[in-house]
Amino acid sequence: MSESFVKDPEAVLDYLFDWSEWLAADGDTITDHTVTVSTGLTLASSTRTTTAVTVWLSGGTLGQQYTVDCRITTTLGRTASRKMTFLIQDR
Repeated sequence: MSESFVKDPEAVLDYLFDWSEWLAADGDTITDHTVTVSTGLTLASSTRTTTAVTVWLSGGTLGQQYTVDCRITTTLGRTASRKMTFLIQDR
């Protein structure tokens, strides 16, 4: 299940993919991440800690919907992916 957000096309904001609960069960941590963004939405940057990935997004076209996919690799060799959906509206 993906989280859904409304984003203004002029806004440049940060969004958090928080993996802390899932990772804590085994004492696992994030070692690498990849973020993929639908064409038309701009990934300004992404950073990670041992338990979360933060993405900074800008742009988008009014009325359009976009998906952001965050894929991580962990110290235990697991890979996982989570998605966020963004509807672009004036706010």
